[in-house]
Amino acid sequence: MRRILIVLALAILLLPAPPSTKPAAVRPGTLLVTARAVPLDSSDPDRRRVGTLTYLGGWQLGSDNPGFGSISSLLVDGPGQILALSDAGVLMGFHVGPGRASRRPFIAPLPVRAQDRDRPWWSWDSESMTHDPASDRYWVGFELLQAICRYSPGFARVEACRTWPEIVAWPKTGSIESFTRLPDGRFIAIGEMGMTADGHHDTLLWSGDPAEHDTADPIHLHYVAPQGYRPTDMVALDDRHLLVLNRRLTLQELFTATIAMIELPAHPAPNTELRARTLARLAPPLLADNFEGLALSREQGRTILWVASDDNHEFFQRTLLLKFRLD
Repeated sequence: MRRILIVLALAILLLPAPPSTKPAAVRPGTLLVTARAVPLDSSDPDRRRVGTLTYLGGWQLGSDNPGFGSISSLLVDGPGQILALSDAGVLMGFHVGPGRASRRPFIAPLPVRAQDRDRPWWSWDSESMTHDPASDRYWVGFELLQAICRYSPGFARVEACRTWPEIVAWPKTGSIESFTRLPDGRFIAIGEMGMTADGHHDTLLWSGDPAEHDTADPIHLHYVAPQGYRPTDMVALDDRHLLVLNRRLTLQELFTATIAMIELPAHPAPNTELRARTLARLAPPLLADNFEGLALSREQGRTILWVASDDNHEFFQRTLLLKFRLD
C-alpha cells in the first residue's frame, strides 16, 4: 500500500499544476550550488557502462536558494558549464566538475513581454529549451501556455512567441516536453501525451522558426517510443539523428528512463514513423529518478551526454545531474 501511495503522489507531481512547495517568485542573483558525487550503481560503485554509454560522473545537486531545482531542460556550454531551466520559468547557471567556471553562477526568471506580466507565475510551465549557437538565440516550449517563445542572446528579452493549433490539440498536462532545433534550422517537437490514432506520439517538424508567424505549418510524424515510456526531452546529434529521453513510472520500479535514438528520413513524408532504438536504460539498481533534461556537449572530440532530474521542489526527490560519453 505504501508503494501505491508513493506512485500516486509522484504521478500527481508530474502534472503541471502549481504546487504550494514551488517558489512563487524568484529574484535575480548569485546562485550557490552544492554537488555531491554519486555512483551510477550503488551496489557496484566501480560500474561505468550502461548500454552504449560510459558513465563519467554524476552529482546530487542542492542549494539554499528556494528557486533552485525542478529542472526540466538544460544546455551545456563547455566542460561542466550548465544552463538549466525549471518548469516555473527560472534560469539557473552554474558549474560542476573539474575546471573553472567560465561565467558567474546566477539564478533569474525568464523575461516576459509587457502583455504577459499579469499572467500567474505558475502558468510559465517551461518544459523544453533549445539554442542556436550561431545567433545565440534561445527557444522555450511552454506546456500550460502551449506556446513557443524565442529569446534574444543572453535571454535579454522575448523576441517572438507563437501558439500553434497542432500543439493546442495536445493535452496541457502532457504537451511540449521534447523540443529541439536541428543544425540545418528545422525544429522538431514530440507531444508527451499528444497521441496519434495508432497510439504513437504526435511529432511536429517545422521547416523554420516556430516562434515566427510566417513559418509554414509543420508536418506530422509519429514517434514510436519504447513500450510504456513517454518522451521528456530531445537533442539533435546532426540534421537526421536525434536522442530522446523517455520516462516511465511503475509500481514495481518507480521511475525508470531510457535514452533512445531516432533517425529522420532524408525527405520526411507526413505520418512517417520514427522508431526509437534504445541505447541505454536507467533503472534500479542504477541511478533512476524523474529524468526530464537532456543535453549534449563536446569534450576532446567526444560526444558527451548530460541527463538531469526534476525534483518537483519536493524533499523526497533529488536533483541529479549525470554525465555520460556516447560510444
